[in-house]
Amino acid sequence: MTTLGCALFATRWLQAPLYFGLVAAQGVYVYKFFNELWHLIHHVITGHADETHVMLAVLKLVDVVMIANLLIMVIVGGYETFVSRIGLQGHRDQPEWLSHVNSNVLKVKLATAIVGISSVHLLQMFVDVHHTPRHDLLWGTVIHMAFIASAAILAYMSGPMAAHEARARGVKEDPHAVVVPAQRDGGAAARDEEAAEPEAGAEERVEAAGFPARKVLEMFDEGHLRAPEPHVITRLGKADFVTRKANVVLLGGPGTGKTHLAVGLGVRACQAGHRVLFATAAEWGARLADAKAAGRLRKELARLDAYQVLVVDEVGYVPFDSEVAQLLFQLVSHRYERASLIVTGNRPLGRWDEVFGDSATASATVDRLVHHAEVVTLDADSYRTRRLESATAVGF
Repeated sequence: MTTLGCALFATRWLQAPLYFGLVAAQGVYVYKFFNELWHLIHHVITGHADETHVMLAVLKLVDVVMIANLLIMVIVGGYETFVSRIGLQGHRDQPEWLSHVNSNVLKVKLATAIVGISSVHLLQMFVDVHHTPRHDLLWGTVIHMAFIASAAILAYMSGPMAAHEARARGVKEDPHAVVVPAQRDGGAAARDEEAAEPEAGAEERVEAAGFPARKVLEMFDEGHLRAPEPHVITRLGKADFVTRKANVVLLGGPGTGKTHLAVGLGVRACQAGHRVLFATAAEWGARLADAKAAGRLRKELARLDAYQVLVVDEVGYVPFDSEVAQLLFQLVSHRYERASLIVTGNRPLGRWDEVFGDSATASATVDRLVHHAEVVTLDADSYRTRRLESATAVGF
């Protein structure tokens, strides 16, 4: 970036005092809220408030709260979008809407918030209709409908704009990138998803996840599965487990598709706006062991909170030494009810003591892992064996 460009980019900090001014305005609304609340309580206690008066006073309180919510969205979302990152990723109190906010989303949310505030104002007029001039009712309704129309137009325009940005970013960074098929669920929702454009940033999250290969659920061969039923995989493909901070445990023999499913679910989570990180169990053990040796294990676990999903592949193929077993237990324990894990293993959970080398550590790890988890056992012949048999049959 040139010196002039750096200087121009630095002018974004001129907006920072504006947001702090809005923080002061938020304080004014806090004072106004408690002042209105005190007057309401006082009138109720002294018997000077009828039902209409109470309803109008409560609507005023709701109005104040909605305006305060609008201010919060402008302060936090605007600062994060136009000034600088706040660094809330992984924070347990991070607002849900902030994880996928951009200028288009912010405009739509502000427009809908304004419609909500306008609705409260209009409701106040109709509650006190006997004391509200007809002229005010008419124009209040007209203005409210104008707000609704403008919010609908913004919402309609934001979709194509976001899709255009996503396509432009994808073409710029990788003109040969593979577009991940949309989620299927066998009905109208599948057609809606297929018609939708990938969310902006999904491709970047997929690339950053460190998947060993690009796998999608649509490429998974369910025809050779004896268990589970296909609807189980379809349900998991909706990635609802991430928002519930639940885990997915995929068990089965070699070649049954555990890693394929784990990567496919990870891709779906990326498409849903979540950050994902993939590694084998041995790689996770080595990573945590290095962090422990450097005296930063706690910081490393906290840093991993920025990822809504961690994929731990190939549990059980190589037995852990006692240190790695303890470190993987700490990883599972740290993310318990905080974020999601996708774990694949080739042994039943009851035999994980063979992997961890200690029944107490294995039991404690499994207990936390499966408490909020979907445990799926894949029953199928190895696809590698099937390919070998097919090749042999063709040869004969």
